[in-house]
Amino acid sequence: MSTMQAAQMTQGSKLPKFTSVPKPSQPDAPSDFVQLKVLATGLHRLVRSRASGQHYTSDAIQQIPGVDGVGETTDGQKAFFLCFKEGGSFAEYINLPRRNTCPLPSGLGPIKAAGLVNPALSSWMALTARCDNLPKDFSVLIMGVTSASGRLAVSLARSLGATRVIGCARNEEALKSMDLNDHVVLQDPITSTDFSKVGHVDVILDYVYGPVVVHLLKSLKPTGRVQYVHIGSLAAYGDSSAVEISLPGSVLRGMDLTVRGSGMGAWDVRAVGKVLDRLLQSLVDIREEKISVKKLEEIETAWTQVGDRLVFVP
Repeated sequence: MSTMQAAQMTQGSKLPKFTSVPKPSQPDAPSDFVQLKVLATGLHRLVRSRASGQHYTSDAIQQIPGVDGVGETTDGQKAFFLCFKEGGSFAEYINLPRRNTCPLPSGLGPIKAAGLVNPALSSWMALTARCDNLPKDFSVLIMGVTSASGRLAVSLARSLGATRVIGCARNEEALKSMDLNDHVVLQDPITSTDFSKVGHVDVILDYVYGPVVVHLLKSLKPTGRVQYVHIGSLAAYGDSSAVEISLPGSVLRGMDLTVRGSGMGAWDVRAVGKVLDRLLQSLVDIREEKISVKKLEEIETAWTQVGDRLVFVP
């Protein structure tokens, strides 16, 4: 039996081990499956939580971590792939349905794609799959805009037609350096944050959640429909109680408000496949984010690395 190198989690382990595992057999032709040689795969927060079995989509510990990446077919074609339900991407080879792959556009390299598609998907799916009938030249408020996903959301929202983008976060200097039409600085206590300059927004993309959302929705003075999409819970990293909110019914009755969530439950891989080509094309022109690159054999020491986006290569 042929073998390949991979990162592997075992029951009770907190770190993956770099080891040899059986190589998947080449799919018979013709087949709805394809084998890819993995060129690059990202270590996202999602990857760590799924690998440990702690993510809400996890049924058990994922033996080979990884949810996406860039691979190459036997005839040399490069493609981005998703493997939420198949074997993990932290390996030399992977077999998966052809529908889970999308050709890599010219100008988008494997490292950039592997590092940015996952954080980009959060806002892209929120706007394309969890919002409906967005007006022309829509406006958007991004809560947690200085996070990696929040920064990408600014450019992606504009590529989808937003002409007014407002960002909200704690770091005022970072906010001033971003391509925003306006910004709101989060204060302590949260209830002292002034949202008056927001005015009306068509969409709220929320990466923060917690008490600030309640204060925001109480403060809004919309002139039409508002679509709120919960994406992440950054507030919970400093306060575990921030994963829940208590929203007065008067807020729901007092405005035309739609409340939705966006994640792997609100949409599935097939929905991503329908929009992935346009997302990849949009990433071509996005300014390069800082991405650290490591060899897969360094997985044991790099697994807990924080800071820059991290991508592994063979």
